[in-house]
Amino acid sequence: EVLAALLFMAIVIPVAMHGLQVAARAGSLADRKREAVRVAERGLNESIVTTNWNKSALSGTVIEAEREYKWQLRSESWSQTDMRLLSVQVEFPVQGQDYSVEMSTLANVQ
Repeated sequence: EVLAALLFMAIVIPVAMHGLQVAARAGSLADRKREAVRVAERGLNESIVTTNWNKSALSGTVIEAEREYKWQLRSESWSQTDMRLLSVQVEFPVQGQDYSVEMSTLANVQ
């Protein structure tokens, strides 16, 4: 019985550890995405207020909660002549893998 219990534990423990790693990565990814969305939203809002979107592309790096996020703002023409499509892409690493979040909005050229 003891050998059977040890064999069962030898099978279950690695599976449980893998599950904990997946859960930890999902939690870290959710936190980083939340912060990246905040960076993207701030970038869009500042660009609209300061009309920085008149330039073709802007980029930079932001520190949020002691983590580094790289962002890039793109301005593209929209089907209506007096509107521009503004998009901010924010890139960030989580446990050795790169992820990104993108937000877009329309801005009036006037």
